[in-house]
Parts: sequence; C-alpha cells; structure tokens
Amino acid sequence: MDKPSASGLISVVIPLYKEGSHLRAFLSDLRDALERTGCEFEIILVDDGSPDDTWENIKEEARTFPSLRAVRLSRNFGKELALCAGLERAHGERAHGDAVVVMDGDGQHPPSLLPVMIERWRTSGADIVHAVKTKRGRESLTGKLGALLFYLILNKLSGFDLKGASDFKLINRKVADTWLAMRERNVFFRGMTAWMGFITVKVPFQVVARRGGRSGWSYLRRAKLALIGITTFSSFPLHLVTFAGVIFFIFAIGLGIQTLYLKLAGRAFTGFATVILLELIIGSLLMISLGIIGEYLARIYEEVKGRPRYIVSESIEPER
Repeated sequence: MDKPSASGLISVVIPLYKEGSHLRAFLSDLRDALERTGCEFEIILVDDGSPDDTWENIKEEARTFPSLRAVRLSRNFGKELALCAGLERAHGERAHGDAVVVMDGDGQHPPSLLPVMIERWRTSGADIVHAVKTKRGRESLTGKLGALLFYLILNKLSGFDLKGASDFKLINRKVADTWLAMRERNVFFRGMTAWMGFITVKVPFQVVARRGGRSGWSYLRRAKLALIGITTFSSFPLHLVTFAGVIFFIFAIGLGIQTLYLKLAGRAFTGFATVILLELIIGSLLMISLGIIGEYLARIYEEVKGRPRYIVSESIEPER
C-alpha cells in the first residue's frame, strides 16, 4: 500500500458556535501544531450562526492568516450540518488535499494531538485515524449515563461500537469523497464514517476542559442527535412495534380464553380495575408505537423535501 506523501495538503475543518472568546488562542495553538507536521495545510472554519463575535474574530484572523478559509451560515443549522459545509469546501474546486481533519473549536479536541494523528496516517496506511476518548472530561453524571445508554442502544441495534467515539478524525481523500457522496440530510458524522468500513486506526486522547464559553449542546439537542443516530442506522424500533403487537395479541387470546372459561363456569365477576389497567397499557403501547413510526416518517419527510442542508450568508477565501 502506498504511503501518503509528507508534502500533502491537510484540510482542517472546524465547526464553530459561540467560540469568539477563545478563537484566537485556539487558532494560534492549531497553527503551531500543524507547522510541526511539515505538511501544507489549510484551515476551514464554519460559523454556525453564532450570536456572539465569532465571525468578527474570524475576519480579523483572516487578514493575517493566508491559509484560513471560512463560511458563515445564515442561522444555527447544528454541528452536523456545519460539518457538511466544511467538508464540502475541503473538497474544493481543485480536489484539495490528501487528508481532512475534523475537530471541534472549543479546545476539547487538543491541537497537540494532530502531529501524532498525521504521523499514524503516514506510517500505517490507514484510511481513517480516529481519536478515541479515554476520559470524557468534566461532564455531569446524567450526561455520562446518557452517552453510555445511547452508545449501548446504538451498538445493539446497528452493530457499530461507538463507545468513546468522537468527531475528532483524520480521513483521507477516498473516505472524504465517499462521505460527500452520501447526500442525506439527517447527518450523524461519526456513525456514517463507521458505517463506511474503511481501514481505521485509533489514537487515544483525554477530553480537556473548554477554553471558554459554554457548550451549546443542551439535553434536548443531544436527545435529538441520539434519535437521528438510532433511526438512521437501524430499523429495529419499527420491528419492535410489530413484535410488541404480536405479544399483546397472544396475551389477549389467553385472557379471552380465561374470561370465557370463567363465564361458562359461572364464576365471572366485574373487573373494573383490570379493564382500566389493560386500557392504560394498550393505550400507552399504541402511543409509543405511533411515536416510533412518526420518527421514521419525520426522517423521510425531511429527506423528500429536498431543501439544502444549510445556507451560506458570507464567506472568506484567500487571495490566489
């Protein structure tokens, strides 16, 4: 297998949301790390509709940083779609780059790990270098339990083990082009890269504290991403509805036989509490079943509308 060229171009894609307070320091550390690799590089920033001064700081940095490219989305479309915007620009009009690195701009993905990832990519011949969390850093107990439950469910339903997975990855041009060919609008980046099945090597890292600001990932956003991840990678919940229906049908037959027997034996009695309980159970099952079906219908509805994944309001390109 041919080894990647040491002089290849590395495109670093970073989605940003309310990262203005520490962006300059982060970019300084990022440049220092990339310069140690000996590679030509470009940095592609995607401002995901930040309400703070993130875009103003990007424009200031672009004046003195010729390798910086940036786009500003018209509103907050979410991290996954901001990643799409960055990856599509890393592809570029002249098929930029031997590899693309995806990382967060809050500092929790340490730039100091980049030389290690690029060296592993050069020497291993792998298509993907995946940074795996050994420690999740400062996170609430509910956040850790929620992540554990999500990855457990996704693993059981889809067969992909994403425990410790992150969006901090290096992917080569073949993987990037394959990912870009998948045009779905319900995007789950780490799951989609695992689904492609290319040769992957792992690099461990510890999640460090944010450089500043507060995370934009509320519990509601995390729950939404979890639903997208589960419904886009497995149809098992739909089969679960059918399975539950069969179980309740068998239960209903047994209960019907028992009721008929008691009636014929003259031992039938009024079971108000039993009837109410059964109605509550069956009603709850029906509502949950409709909710599961509704989630899949929502995914289909969003896909068939054919709207763009995101809308760009401004962009910064280096002078040629």
